[in-house]
Amino acid sequence: MPWPLERIRNIGIIAHIDAGKTTTTERILYYTGASHRMGDVDDGTTTTDFDPEEQQRGITIYSAAITCQWKDIRINIIDTPGHVDFTAEVERSLRVLDGGVVIFSAREGVEAQSETVWRQANKYRVPRICFINKMDRIGASFERTFGEIRDRLHANPVAVQIPIGRGSPPDPDALTGVIDLIEMKALYWEEGTQGEKWTVADIPESHADVAAEWRATLLDKVSAFDDEILNLFVEEAEIPPALVHRALRKATLALELQPVFCGTSLNYIGVQPLLDGVSAYLPSPLDRPAVEGMNPTAKKGPVAEKRAPSVKEPFCGLIFKIQSDAHGDLCFVRVYSGVLKGRSRLLNPRTGKKEMITQLWQIQADRREKIEAESAEAGEIIGVTGPKEIVTGDTLCEPNNPIALESIVFPEPVISMAVEPESSADRKKLAETLQLLARQDPTFRARINEETGQTIISGMGELHLEVIRHRMERDFKLNVRVHKPRVSYRETIRKTVDVEGEFNRTVGGVSQIANVRIRMEPFSSDEAITLRSEMPPGVLPEAFVQAVLHSLGSEAEGGGSLGFPLMQVKITLLNASCNDPVVAEVFLQNAAVDAVRKAVSAAGMMLLEPVMKLEVVVPEEFLGNIHGDLNARRATVVGSEQRGDLHQITAEAPLAAMFGYSTQVRSLSQGRASYSMEPLKYQEAPKDVLDAMLG
Repeated sequence: MPWPLERIRNIGIIAHIDAGKTTTTERILYYTGASHRMGDVDDGTTTTDFDPEEQQRGITIYSAAITCQWKDIRINIIDTPGHVDFTAEVERSLRVLDGGVVIFSAREGVEAQSETVWRQANKYRVPRICFINKMDRIGASFERTFGEIRDRLHANPVAVQIPIGRGSPPDPDALTGVIDLIEMKALYWEEGTQGEKWTVADIPESHADVAAEWRATLLDKVSAFDDEILNLFVEEAEIPPALVHRALRKATLALELQPVFCGTSLNYIGVQPLLDGVSAYLPSPLDRPAVEGMNPTAKKGPVAEKRAPSVKEPFCGLIFKIQSDAHGDLCFVRVYSGVLKGRSRLLNPRTGKKEMITQLWQIQADRREKIEAESAEAGEIIGVTGPKEIVTGDTLCEPNNPIALESIVFPEPVISMAVEPESSADRKKLAETLQLLARQDPTFRARINEETGQTIISGMGELHLEVIRHRMERDFKLNVRVHKPRVSYRETIRKTVDVEGEFNRTVGGVSQIANVRIRMEPFSSDEAITLRSEMPPGVLPEAFVQAVLHSLGSEAEGGGSLGFPLMQVKITLLNASCNDPVVAEVFLQNAAVDAVRKAVSAAGMMLLEPVMKLEVVVPEEFLGNIHGDLNARRATVVGSEQRGDLHQITAEAPLAAMFGYSTQVRSLSQGRASYSMEPLKYQEAPKDVLDAMLG
């Protein structure tokens, strides 16, 4: 029987690396009965970290989907990576999820990737609740972490629990339980039961005043969303818990508040109330707005359309992940509307072709179970097999009711290296393997360098490319040699120029001439190249204008004077003409290429290098070592903050100087420092870097 939409929760578990996402997921799966034993990250036995590389490194690399049931709620969970190199897994997961559980370490607080995943959740307007984990660690602080969620993330957190023990004043030696600020009761988990049993008791006198203060703050915040609570609050009357839950849900769905829970997943404290919070405050598919897209086949051109989360609507779904194995591609689909049936033919609006859906699968991490009903309804997340020409971000829909949903935009790769097979016989196998890997991972690219003939692979960081290489060797039995990583530089221009490109040819004594005049100028924009036309209307057919703009963009993307792609550049088509209409389109395109080359030469080239945002957390005794090394790497320290016995350094560093940093930071701190790094911006490279390239 299909589940009622109001009782489905599609959630993601997101956080900075090592905040406890996978351990929390393990506890959730055990307490909901989806697994019969609790796996351990350190032992490599967790359900969702099933890839050998994940088990060996003790980190999540690939997002994993799994379904469980808590009381009368069905929860579809996606456990996502915390390492910035695998941010695409978070991006594509948040695109299709309805709600999020954001986990923070009470010891480290809000870290770099915490900010990144929070921004991604804001981008997709995903309601979320927070879980302050690791409350049993030395140096843990609930209040400090809560304050950082408010200040660093510009969020509006509201505590629904506070800890009894470490990190909450008064501060006993260890975490023993939590205080429920809605019911105003203390919860204690019994030792030796793996967190399966807990007791409800009165709040200890030592914590009564603190709990009363936090509860007053909670009621003050939720009263803004419920007049009944406001009246009771003003009258100092008793406020029923049901009213508080109702107001919290309303505010959470509106992205106005983020309920905050606490505990320690590793030691079994606080997970069940978190599950109650998922049920009570996070949205069902019915609570989310109708998905929007474009009908590409409308007679008057593409028109906007919506699909509500209802089985009565025409089917549409989004492919958000592709996983290849021995049985072929498994496509992960979020069903937004209608009913998806096995053995059906669906339209892919991007290609205009129909794709056959052969089978439907329920995904349980590394296992898949065939859906016997051979149908999936709106609100579900499932796997399908059958589609051939599909990529991440494609829409599937009914051929008679086409709609193309907004695709998923992924960040550009920042690091490249050359790979070659150990034997020439494997060259074809290498090309096929790289093509397969690129289909699965939208932030991984592979191309052939036309000048050198080398195969260049690009990704989000050293770890990303290392994992790709290991996978080629392990899964595809393909041994490769790799060369030193290379930075993905870009070029831009220094000044605005107006130029005219020309292409001419003489045939039978008759000159055929095309001219294209453009203005090229520096331009700060999220787009690499911004194109526009100021052509007077009627001078050229619109198809010719579009052809010229396409040629201008292609030439600019092909590279500047050093061969690196141009960025932060605006090109305006001012005028174009050709004296022979028969060859006009081809001649105009060639003239456009000439115009771009002249403009790049005249505008003055500037080399841009990728700069990373770096956060290093280090004990005080190693602070000097880390600072000295950062200075040697051309890094700029932009902030430093003390967190207990640790210092957090925030810096901006050129990627070219950061290769091998993971080994160096461990060496300089005797293995006690940790760091995270993510792409920040492009900025002008120093003269010595440019001189080295010019030889």
